Amino acid sequence: MFKKSDSHSQLDLFSSPTEYFRGSKKKEYLKDGSWHNLFRKEVVMRVDENIFSVLYSEGNGAPNASIRVLVGMMILKEGQGWSDRQLFSECGYNLLTRSALGLMSLEDAEPVPSTYYLFRRNLVEHEKEHGVDLFKECQSRITRDQALEFNVEGKRVRMDSKLVGSNIAWYSRYELIHETLRLFIAEREEHIFKRSLSKEMFSLIESIRGETGNKVVYRSTKEEVDARFLELGKLMYLFINLFKKHDYGQYGTLKAVFEQQYTVSREKVVLPLEKEKVSAKSIQSPHDTDCHYRDKDGNKVKGYSVNITETCDQERDGQEAALNLITDTRVKEVSAPDNGFFQQALEQTREVITGEIEKVHADGAYNSAENREYCQGDESGIDMVITAIQGAMPRYDIRPDEDDDNNLIVTDNKTGELVQSYPVKPRGDKTKRKWSIKTGERKYRYFDEDNLRVADLRRKLKDIPPGESCLRNNVEATIFQLGYHYPDDKSRYRTLAKHKLWAYSRSLWINFVRIVNYTTRTCQRALSGQKTPRYISNLCFNMYIIVNKFIFNKNNQNCPAKSLFSAI
Repeated sequence: MFKKSDSHSQLDLFSSPTEYFRGSKKKEYLKDGSWHNLFRKEVVMRVDENIFSVLYSEGNGAPNASIRVLVGMMILKEGQGWSDRQLFSECGYNLLTRSALGLMSLEDAEPVPSTYYLFRRNLVEHEKEHGVDLFKECQSRITRDQALEFNVEGKRVRMDSKLVGSNIAWYSRYELIHETLRLFIAEREEHIFKRSLSKEMFSLIESIRGETGNKVVYRSTKEEVDARFLELGKLMYLFINLFKKHDYGQYGTLKAVFEQQYTVSREKVVLPLEKEKVSAKSIQSPHDTDCHYRDKDGNKVKGYSVNITETCDQERDGQEAALNLITDTRVKEVSAPDNGFFQQALEQTREVITGEIEKVHADGAYNSAENREYCQGDESGIDMVITAIQGAMPRYDIRPDEDDDNNLIVTDNKTGELVQSYPVKPRGDKTKRKWSIKTGERKYRYFDEDNLRVADLRRKLKDIPPGESCLRNNVEATIFQLGYHYPDDKSRYRTLAKHKLWAYSRSLWINFVRIVNYTTRTCQRALSGQKTPRYISNLCFNMYIIVNKFIFNKNNQNCPAKSLFSAI
């Protein structure tokens, strides 16, 4: 059964590291503002272990290490960019790292690697089975407690996304099929060779086992690769029918790849699917079946999209810069559009901050009719500040006629001339208005209310002050920090669940660094602005006069200063 770990560990005379430090070392180790003490206070001790109690229900045993320590290890690993070996070494021998995790005594045992890996695996499997992201909930509660302590209002928020490549090789269509078959054959080798297959099939299977797909592509012509691609499709179709009653392991991947890359005619003939019909959401590698493909402005990525939402409050009461935190982190397949993150991110942010959202700063990728309606329909009235709109500048500028609701004022942006518009009866939703203009002989251009809203939004963008647009741009610094240890935008992980654990941990570390900087800045400002009480100033001045008289009149036996010090 689940059991919470102790909040305070008992130290003794011989196991406490402080007994072996002297002078400035001891002072720095015990200093409240030291990073390890702040990490333990602001992150580790804020972990609500009850969230993870479902992983240790009756019959599953109890955790053999503190959940707080395990979560802290995950955050430290991603925060420092350590490998697993570095993480375990730091936890075992670095006193500051141990203090940060709450291992205050030299006798406190750090979690062993098997315990750490089991905890991560349980998190991944629990999300797959129940659809509940426990680490996401943990991140939200930690951030909420931090926001309450430091009064993070969140009147202004901003968001942006980043594409992260999965740790997989780039496969061509042939290499994808070859590698998928190779993994399936390796898994079912014992059963495959018991089947009564033709010599040609066994020969093909042996060639797949003995040579990687990239070598086949390297030594073959395009015609040879295309012919072999068809042969592998027939072999996949054969395996799908032979093992359909044993659909475990790699079978699901084999079947999904086949359905995404081939088609079967009514006569049961296997044919390759046209390249243009292969979806970007298709499997890109059998080693990571979650990742998708995306080409964003020439940046080709096979992996995931990470969306970051953070507060961007400025000065508080005109006195000091406010603390801003990442309030929501979301990870989806790379094919997911940015505007799909918008509403869920704001809902999550509301549960974290202490105030109400007044403005949202985002780029044009987050613009959509649904998101604008969400902001306008909100009770508090969220102002959605978009810095740009996707797509090229339109040829025509349109606006409603204030004198006539049925008329539309159309201006040709190229010539500056007004173009006559005519109302048109809509075919679908008759409640929506529609207009047309004549652009040439028997050529017409149509506009509806959606086009009218977008045109109005474009005009509003031109009136945004430079300071407002800079607020959105500054979120790119957070995006840079998120992927700081991945300069080539390719992670060290595979699967969606593991990328979520990375993104949540990295976000919590960024928030921690901001808290350290904020508390340091606040303390320095308090010390620099602190005034010495008048009575202390007067006392120091009087002592200064007495000491000077004593120094210059030390040979005078009747000096009142000497009698004063002798009395002391």
